[in-house]
Amino acid sequence: MRRLILPLLLALLGIAVGAGAGYVLRPAAPAQAETGAATEPAAPAPGPDPDASGEGSEFVKLNNQFIVPDLDDGAIVSLVVLSLSLEVTTGGTEAVYAAEPKLRDALLQVLFDHANARGFRGDFTAAGQMEDLRRALLEAARRILGPTVKAVLISDIARQDHN
Repeated sequence: MRRLILPLLLALLGIAVGAGAGYVLRPAAPAQAETGAATEPAAPAPGPDPDASGEGSEFVKLNNQFIVPDLDDGAIVSLVVLSLSLEVTTGGTEAVYAAEPKLRDALLQVLFDHANARGFRGDFTAAGQMEDLRRALLEAARRILGPTVKAVLISDIARQDHN
């Protein structure tokens, strides 16, 4: 009997805590305009921060990782694996997926060029190195998708050295 009481109490406590968190974290009710001639428009609900053009953002994770060999005299010295996402204007997700093969090709070429310039050697995650890589990836993405692309995000990066 004692073995049954403790799990039951823990389950009830978990439900109570979950319900309380759900109540506290629920979305705010939409603002409703009052009736009458001298009313001010309701304030918009908080959402994504608009950029200078007034458009919001969406984030699109590219489906597969990028695998880049780092060569030295034709021999692979390491492999770099990256996961990339794009920040695009609201509604730009479909354009990314529609152009994904061409986009992946352009981004992969930038990554190969970065590897050939020894960008993945040494302290390859230093702020300056990463900023240069992001800038080059953004330029390539904008050549394919135009100003819809706001930023290229490197969500994962790893280097495996071969001895």
